[in-house]
Amino acid sequence: MAASSPRQATATARGPRKGVGPIAGRPGEFRVVSWNINSVRLRLTNLRRVVATLRPDVLCLQETKVEDHLFPRERVAALGLPHMVVRGTKAYSGVAILSRHPLEELECPRWCGRADGRHAAARVRVGGRTVESQNFSVPAGGDTPDPEANPKFAHKLRFLDEMAAWFAARAGDPGAVVLAGDLNVAPLETDVWSHRQLLKVVSHTPVEVARLERLRQSGAFIDAVRHIIPDSKQLYSWWSYRARDWSKSDRGRRLDHLWVTPALLPSVDSAEILRRARGWTLPSDHVPVCVTLSLRV
Repeated sequence: MAASSPRQATATARGPRKGVGPIAGRPGEFRVVSWNINSVRLRLTNLRRVVATLRPDVLCLQETKVEDHLFPRERVAALGLPHMVVRGTKAYSGVAILSRHPLEELECPRWCGRADGRHAAARVRVGGRTVESQNFSVPAGGDTPDPEANPKFAHKLRFLDEMAAWFAARAGDPGAVVLAGDLNVAPLETDVWSHRQLLKVVSHTPVEVARLERLRQSGAFIDAVRHIIPDSKQLYSWWSYRARDWSKSDRGRRLDHLWVTPALLPSVDSAEILRRARGWTLPSDHVPVCVTLSLRV
């Protein structure tokens, strides 16, 4: 069982498990950031700070909570991310892919028969390579981990199943793919503040963890963050708004993920979870996750 820790382990490292240290820009690097922003218009100031701190080439947002025609495109472009794929809904869900480089938008399925802004996809060519970005916002699943009693939980499991089937159908030639997003599952014992206490709590139940692992295997994905940061380290990306002092209690969960296909694994250079963003003014309850790839020609 993963013991509760008074402070999350340092969430930055360079090279496969070679130590810790800040991410610094180098020629040929390609940075992908995933962040559940919890309303893009409400947190534009924090978005500016994230871009200035992490300097992403591609930034995948979830829970943008804005219809496409109201998305703050000019404000985002002014941050150096002029290329966008936006899939929004009013005051609910919504995803966006923002990029320094031109994007080729890709078609997305209608997940669970709904058009609720939970998936965006695009290709970007950088450093002589083409990388596909798949950005997801998996349903949270409500409070009761019983698909018979809770339609929201049933929707979440179905969504994960459909994702797994879709990626399995593409598995013959996946190419260079990054899967980013709020997947709303904390799979490892060290991805939650208390494995024992959260086994029956939505986001860490065995049925969800099994579904997420099936999804990961369906696309032959590798968890890029855990490729860098050992499984033994406590690591979170979400802390509830309900906590009186989120940092002191540190009851977090790692719900936000960046996965890569085998074609990109040798390029994974470093990873960071921007924990301090949770303490900014008007924060999201999620913090950004960043993976740096070395795409030198």
